[in-house]
Amino acid sequence: MFAIFFGNFLAVLSTNTINIALPVLMKHFHTDLLTIQWVLTGFMLATGIIAPAVAYFGNRFSTKRLYLVALGGFVICSVLCALSWSEGSLIVSRVLQGAFSGIIMPTTMTIVYQVIPKERQALGISLWSLSAMVAPAVGPTLAGWIVHVGDWHWLFWINVPIGLIAMVAVVRFIPMYRISEKAWFDRIGFVSVMLGSLSLLLAFGNGARWGWASWQTLGLIGVGIVIIALFVRRSLKMEQPLLDFRVFRHMRYTFSMLLVSILTISLYAGALLTPLFLQNVQGASTLTSGLVLLPASALMAIIIPFTGRWYDRFGPVKLIFVGLLLMAFATYEMSRLHVDTPHGYITFWMAVRNVGIALANTPAMNAGMSAIPRELSGYGSSINSWLRQGLASLSIGLFSSLLAARTITHLAELKGSISDPVLLQNAAFTLSINDINFISVIMTLLGLPLVYFLGRTPNRNHPMELQKSASSVSASS
Repeated sequence: MFAIFFGNFLAVLSTNTINIALPVLMKHFHTDLLTIQWVLTGFMLATGIIAPAVAYFGNRFSTKRLYLVALGGFVICSVLCALSWSEGSLIVSRVLQGAFSGIIMPTTMTIVYQVIPKERQALGISLWSLSAMVAPAVGPTLAGWIVHVGDWHWLFWINVPIGLIAMVAVVRFIPMYRISEKAWFDRIGFVSVMLGSLSLLLAFGNGARWGWASWQTLGLIGVGIVIIALFVRRSLKMEQPLLDFRVFRHMRYTFSMLLVSILTISLYAGALLTPLFLQNVQGASTLTSGLVLLPASALMAIIIPFTGRWYDRFGPVKLIFVGLLLMAFATYEMSRLHVDTPHGYITFWMAVRNVGIALANTPAMNAGMSAIPRELSGYGSSINSWLRQGLASLSIGLFSSLLAARTITHLAELKGSISDPVLLQNAAFTLSINDINFISVIMTLLGLPLVYFLGRTPNRNHPMELQKSASSVSASS
């Protein structure tokens, strides 16, 4: 877990330090949000594209070797990002970095479910999640401080020593093992899933610029859906597919992935919008923005380790249900922002929201992953990562486009009532953020019925739940 922690921490840290630096990068490269958001969106897209191939490479060459190569590539790409001379070169370097990050996250999750015994996996995945939550806890504040005292280049230089420490830990602590040496790589499937994911992201990322009813947007959405559907159909007929979608025959895994998808969309809405509101509307510095968000992220990081124990004590259903309710209520409060909303209000409701994420995210993930056999865990984690990263990149692109579109709409609505152009822009931008937060509330509430179905589906692979099931049968008898 020590070796897993550092690598996963590094991969997530590189995402969260960039969130808060987007306004800085916009000014540095003299570009707009729809362009610079590709520094984040391209990174997330690459993580989603590479994820389907992780199961094959892990089974074929061992997860330890794959993990080590991914860390080395990530460090090299961090150097390239730091040396970028334009927004284009930075975006290309970030896409390459995202590909290696997309290997790290599912590989570390696979190690948890292939090495740690079933009865300890809830604790193991809570520690894995902690590594992903510590990064958001320190990332915004760290990024704000770095940009405040130095410049944005150091957001990438900091990855180098952390990456080297992680590589040493992998060599020292991760065991060498393989699931299969005779796996076959589905090249056609890999190209298909890459093209399908890219088509959908381009459509959602440029919908506001092209027009949602334009032939470019609708054409790319249609092409992406058709390619992904054909990829899934082909995979179900193959003996050794790139992604084994037969894991969805385990209904508990299916409901788990649906919940994880909803949580991912809601999570990235807040991660994108709140720093933009603080800096673009209220004029806060990157350091101030990081400090405003620090208590919420730190509280989430503190709670995450306890979810493993609470999972075994209360089960996933209660934790996820309470977590979704907290997320929905807090996000609703964040949809009522004003231009002069106090920082304390934002800190409090972001903290409540993050507590909900901590209670819901890890139990939802573990409920599905622990329900599938060990030999399928590589496919399960790859699909998990592909869905999460793909939805993250799609949601960032979609929310950025919606933010631009709604801002234009609100500018037209408020033009007659506000004469000052700066106040007009800030008011329209705030109302647009509120609109997207309200959409996030609706998305979160859609997860509540899924929690019920998850609770109705037993986990036949987990020893603790098998024991509970046996006790229930005995009591019924």
